[in-house]
Amino acid sequence: MNEATLILIKPDGLKKSLTGNILTRLSETKLEIVASKITRVSDELAIEHYRHLKDKPFFKDLIKYIKGEFHDRRKAMALIYWGEGAIIKCRQLAGATNPEEADSTSIRGSYGRITTAGVYENVIHVSSNPEDAEREIKLWFSPDEIIVDLYPAKGIVEKEKKIRVWA
Repeated sequence: MNEATLILIKPDGLKKSLTGNILTRLSETKLEIVASKITRVSDELAIEHYRHLKDKPFFKDLIKYIKGEFHDRRKAMALIYWGEGAIIKCRQLAGATNPEEADSTSIRGSYGRITTAGVYENVIHVSSNPEDAEREIKLWFSPDEIIVDLYPAKGIVEKEKKIRVWA
């Protein structure tokens, strides 16, 4: 059965120009990319994404990290990988959250580090399970940004919505 997982290439991965290396490694999964974008990570998005860690002592640093405040890269690359066993395949390639515990052949083992301040710079996020994947995908993407129908969606009409258009 097909499933989806959110992949984030975090600001340290972007700063170190690891996007191509990471995508090459992820291509080993033979999964399909059904959405991708580079995005600024707002306070609201960062806090909601990591809400399950809000009581941890490292929470504030984690928010600064995902927002790119430590790397002068105030962006992240968000992708949705879709296919059979997407979560387990991507998590195996990513490796353990702690880069020092990750297999040296994994993405985190190859490119991650722990700073002297104790911040895990592990370059990539992969959803943990189908429930987290759905919650995270809905945070990072709207239904129209995804080329397959992952979850039920509805159409609405918005009035007086101000948008930017090309001049």
